[in-house]
Formats: sequence, C-alpha cells, structure tokens
Amino acid sequence: MARILPLRGEGVVLSVGDDAALLRPPAGEVLVATVDEVVEGVHFDARFTPADIGWKAMAVNLSDLAAMGARPLWALVALAFPGETPARRILGVMTGLAACSRRHGIAVVGGNVSRGPALSLAITAVGAVPEGRALTRSGARAGDLLLGSGVFGDAALGMLRGAAPALARRQRRPTPRLLLGRALAGLARAAIDVSDGLVQDLGHMAAASGVSAVLEAERIPLSPAYRRRARRLADPLSAALSGGEDYELLLAVAPGDLPAARAAARRVRTPLAVLGRFEEGSGVRVVAGGRPLEVPPGHDHLRAPAPPGPSARRRATRRAAPPL
Repeated sequence: MARILPLRGEGVVLSVGDDAALLRPPAGEVLVATVDEVVEGVHFDARFTPADIGWKAMAVNLSDLAAMGARPLWALVALAFPGETPARRILGVMTGLAACSRRHGIAVVGGNVSRGPALSLAITAVGAVPEGRALTRSGARAGDLLLGSGVFGDAALGMLRGAAPALARRQRRPTPRLLLGRALAGLARAAIDVSDGLVQDLGHMAAASGVSAVLEAERIPLSPAYRRRARRLADPLSAALSGGEDYELLLAVAPGDLPAARAAARRVRTPLAVLGRFEEGSGVRVVAGGRPLEVPPGHDHLRAPAPPGPSARRRATRRAAPPL
C-alpha cells in the first residue's frame, strides 16, 4: 500500500519504513498539528465508495489546517478494519487518501494498520504557518464583519437518500479551503472551519472571541443544487444553518480590510461572502428580514449520519452551544 502514497515532501528526512519518521521543521515558522478520525457508521456508510472514505478522512484534517492559515506538510495515518474486509476495499480507501494528499501537497510519513470492530481512519496532520500569522478562533472583535467561503448546506442534503450527485459529492469529498486560509492569514482576525454546522461553529468562534455574532440568513450562499432540493423540505434553510460537514471557512475581518480580503479570495479563486457581523455581548443571533430565527441543533459527530433537523421557527434568539 505504501507505494501508492505520497511519501516525500518538504522537510521529510526519513519517511515510511522505519519505527518513526524524521522531519525537519521549516525555519521561521511554527507547526500546526491536528488529529481527526472517521468511523464507519458514524461518519460514512455504504453509500461511500472506498475512495470517498479515504479522501474524506484526509480532507477533514486538512480543513483544520486551513482554518489556522497553515500549509500542509506531513500526515500520519492509523487504519483499522474488521478481519473479513476485502483487500480491494482497503486498497480503495488508501487510493482515495493518496489522491487527496497529492491534490493538496501533504506527505504521508507514517502510520499503523490494525484490526478493529469497524473500518476507521485516524489521521494526524501537521502544517506550518509563519510566526505570528496563525489564524485562531479568538481574535474577532465587535464591529468586525463575518465572512464565509463557498456555499453552505450541500453536505447535509448530500446525506439524504437519493441526493443529487452534486450534493452527495460535497458530503463525500469535501474541499479543504487551504489556499484561502493561507491567503487570509495575517489579514483575517479569526477563523474556524464549519464541521458542526454554520450556527454552531459560529458560536464557537464568538465564544472564544468574547463577542456575539449576528448571522443574516438572506446572505447565506446556497448552491443551485441546494435550492432545488430545499424546495421539498419543510424548512429550506435548516440544512444550511445547522446541517454540518460543509468544511467551509468562517472568518472575522475588519470592515476596512474587506476589499483586501475579497481580492485575496479572487486570487485563489474561492467565493467569499459577507454573512453578518460581530457585536458586543455573547451568543449567536440569526435573523431573516430583521426577525430572529430559532435554529435546530448542529451536526453531532457522535451520532450516525441523519437528515437535517426539524423546521426552524421564528421565535426567540438561540444561544450558541459552548465550544467542545
């Protein structure tokens, strides 16, 4: 399997084949490390191809690096699977993982293979960012604008049976916004990637920053495929607000830096929209036409995949869940 993986890269002194890898940190930069795991029956099911599983396992880790403004360097992969798993399925998983790794320039420098009760991949990804330029959740200030990359809700609708191919692909093969994160490092004041749902993750950033957030529902970018599918839902905004697994970025940017942020996004060919603002106080307020919306709970990675939540009701302001 090692032959299909990208084993070499920046700072790799010794890769796969020994007890551990030897890595040389880049001069003048700090390392950014993250770990995430995908487990069969929780993060993916039989609708995923083996290559989809491998791709997603790597992509969700790369999204964390993107939210910190880091460029990817190295990954360690721990794979577990039931003993009866066909070899071709394992090879397919690693092929998808290798494809995502090559696409985004990260070297796989080690890992482990073992048996387990379900197929799972736990990946540790390491990146680097210039000293003092890392993005965190805690830098937003009252008066900053809330920006969001791409579109929201596609991945949640991609979980539904019979989902359109465009929606299913967003669920199974997310795109980590690495180029945007790097382009806005040192310009944005705070950032977070959206894995638990737009409102829930916005709440994490607002809480870390000690401010409140106002999200204007009419400004949320929605794809054509989302709009077509949402017409058949009781609440067409529920998936976009709380569905989760979009792996887009939310960013806090000073109003005076908005033109520079938009120019940076254009250079890396990533859509970037103003979604709202940060204010004094705490919690998240979602408004539509000036009226508050109550939002269903966000995505829960401890439960099996499920359709988007029940209809939002125009009632009281929802307080965001505390950060994990």
